[in-house]
Amino acid sequence: MLLAVDLGLRTGFALYGRDGRLVNYRSQNLGSRARLRKAAARVLGDHPEAEWLVLEGGGDLAEIWTKVGRRTGLNVRVIGAETWRRPLLLPREQRSGAGAKSAADGLARAVIEWSGAKRPTGELRHDAAEAIAVGLWGVLAAGWLDAVPEPVLRRR
Repeated sequence: MLLAVDLGLRTGFALYGRDGRLVNYRSQNLGSRARLRKAAARVLGDHPEAEWLVLEGGGDLAEIWTKVGRRTGLNVRVIGAETWRRPLLLPREQRSGAGAKSAADGLARAVIEWSGAKRPTGELRHDAAEAIAVGLWGVLAAGWLDAVPEPVLRRR
């Protein structure tokens, strides 16, 4: 399994199976760095089957997750938003941060539909949507999918 995390005190999570499909996703407000440290260990402990941890963001939050991930034996990748946006979003969708967040929502909803994952009951928070996009990039980078699935591409 691959766990993708959109870093922040409000954190998005997306878990993917070896078949490249989204298993589940969520958003959580961790509120403080101290709570984030505990949450990182707990979240990774809840997914002992995970092989990969893909983090979007940087700084001390990435260091916290990276340290816990490596300690548990995961392959850890830390990327910037441009790393997943470039191959997964159209150039016009990347012109502004707001446009990219909106496009990530559409991409995430297409991945949810294609994967057969549970649809959001309300608003899909942008951090969860971005974690889903980061995870899609991750399964492609890990070689679990050869290409973006056609139904996901058609969302454009």
